[in-house]
Amino acid sequence: MSEHTSTPSTPSPTRVSARLAAIAESATLAVDAKAKALKAAGRPVIGFGAGEPDFPTPQYIVDAAVAAAQDPVNHRYSPAKGLPVLREAIAAKTLRDSGYEISPDQVLVTNGGKQAVYQAFAAIIDPGDEVLLPAPYWTTYPEAIALAGGRTVEVVAGSDQDYLVTVEQLEAARTPRTKALLFCSPSNPTGAVYSPEQTAAIGRWAHEHGVWVITDEIYEHLVYDDAVFTPVLRAVPELADTTIVLNGVAKTYAMTGWRVGWMVGPNDVIKAATNLQSHLTSNVANVSQRAALAAVSGDLSAVATMREAFDERRRTMVSMLREIDGVEVPTPRGAFYAYPNVEGVLGRTIRGRTPQTSAELAALILEEAEVAVVPGEAFGPSGYLRLSYALGTEDMVEGIRRIQELLA
Repeated sequence: MSEHTSTPSTPSPTRVSARLAAIAESATLAVDAKAKALKAAGRPVIGFGAGEPDFPTPQYIVDAAVAAAQDPVNHRYSPAKGLPVLREAIAAKTLRDSGYEISPDQVLVTNGGKQAVYQAFAAIIDPGDEVLLPAPYWTTYPEAIALAGGRTVEVVAGSDQDYLVTVEQLEAARTPRTKALLFCSPSNPTGAVYSPEQTAAIGRWAHEHGVWVITDEIYEHLVYDDAVFTPVLRAVPELADTTIVLNGVAKTYAMTGWRVGWMVGPNDVIKAATNLQSHLTSNVANVSQRAALAAVSGDLSAVATMREAFDERRRTMVSMLREIDGVEVPTPRGAFYAYPNVEGVLGRTIRGRTPQTSAELAALILEEAEVAVVPGEAFGPSGYLRLSYALGTEDMVEGIRRIQELLA
């Protein structure tokens, strides 16, 4: 027998860990990347994929960053928890905008809102714990839950409910393993906003049953019509010991690329998350933190200007989408997304193809109309599309006109 003859052995371990191999790529970022690649190749693609304001960051914030870059104090490590002056400003901003007091010690500054999401679940979820996740949901939540060892329990509210779950639905989904509820209002991806009464009812339910609330408030300043943003902790103050608040400067101040978010919570949770961050990334870039300080310390006039533009686009987008036969659009009252139900279009033959799912329909729209939208599968059930109206009005109108023409 040749010395090179192989003999049976134990199977070789997989190259990528099971934990990371199970993570799905961010669907919204994938759609945005594909649209940008096609555009770079000369195709006239219009992208509705990214949840990113198309406005530049306000100049006073940029100026603060430029000054910070020139100050050698910002060229060194700083506390993993965040610059003390920024944590104090976030506490002051919380009182101003949300109407309740927190200590700067309860604030952890993170590399964007996504790190805050991940660390919130990592801080309180043990293997086997269940997290109630109202669907449609932002695509990152279930992945962060899984990485913490938790199990996502979807609670679905369709377009017939304006994408708002009820206390009765949450109670029906609760089990002895339920540890937390993810609450996002105003919502990405649907633009739905819970009323003060609905928010208070859900908060009281969570408190009664000892369920933690992780509340994502990053779209707090983007509400329209008669909708109002209701902070869970203002509605139900007694939840303070079992609530983690997630927020950041990205959406409010058009600062998605600066990567500054934060989490607010009970001291023991924030200490645990800070320990994790000290090993994971340590401090957020000091120049970005100084820019965020200028943002949260300033007034909200730049935000008001952007919100007016978003509101005008929202009305245009909704009215144009409603002209398409088979498309149903609940009125989005927050954030900068419309979330049409397209079940009435599925099964229809369009240019020789018959899409049966919203993923197939989104692929067809990209190939035939050169318009990038995100299918409902990225956010839960099939049968929906997410379109961001955080893009220029001219592109937005042209993009929807192309979809109208394709689906006519």
